[in-house]
Amino acid sequence: MKSSIYNKIGINYNQTRKADPYLTEQFLKHLNPKKGGLYLDVGCGTGNYTNALQQKGFQFMGIDPSIEMLKQAHALNKNIEWNFAAAEKTNLDYQSIDGIMATLTLHHWPNITRAFSEFKYILKPNGKIVIFSSTPQQMKGYWLNHYFPKMLEDSMKQMPSFDAIETAMNLSGLKISKTELYNIKPDLEDQFLYCGKYNPELYFDESIRNGISSFCALANITEVEQGLHMLRNDIDSGKIDEIIKSYENNLGDYLYIIAEKTNL
Repeated sequence: MKSSIYNKIGINYNQTRKADPYLTEQFLKHLNPKKGGLYLDVGCGTGNYTNALQQKGFQFMGIDPSIEMLKQAHALNKNIEWNFAAAEKTNLDYQSIDGIMATLTLHHWPNITRAFSEFKYILKPNGKIVIFSSTPQQMKGYWLNHYFPKMLEDSMKQMPSFDAIETAMNLSGLKISKTELYNIKPDLEDQFLYCGKYNPELYFDESIRNGISSFCALANITEVEQGLHMLRNDIDSGKIDEIIKSYENNLGDYLYIIAEKTNL
């Protein structure tokens, strides 16, 4: 993860990046945590999902390579252990973790194979991993491509493909057991990249853009200004409906990847 970027945007991150109740329930369903177990949130950021799951009565800890993010997380819940660490080097003991979750962070890991090998090492036998991410194939279906083509192109370049993820997992002794598509819901509370799928007006809110790494780290100011100008014209004229419809697809907007530790 580019920690310097998140040190910058972490200051006001919680204004727009809240734990979405539906996504929280999906994590519970796929991770299936047990009382008495210890679960790890990798790239926890300001700890919104870590905290939401802890509030359900399970024990979670979070790691992140951004000091600013961890400060926010600690302020949110001082009863959770927050550690400065990365996916590739968690500094946790062998077979000390019952399950791992990672939310919209996979594309920031410099070496996913090394990260998955680390997960294999720290996971207990039969431990689960639940990753929430997006693939380049899915992102090609975002209507944002029409208004911010270079930003989306650069965003897709840093996203590992599903095949790359599966290969890296297999090399690390992990096996994908299930995948589940996620499509943006109109009442989404976590304002990540495609949050405005059904509400384009959201992208005119600077605080929302500031909480999205694509806008903060990858976007050219000129492209953003021009894209927002085009978007405003299309909303006012009603053309936006035609643009959105042209990007409809059945690939899903995001993806849950559920994996397990193999016995190899």
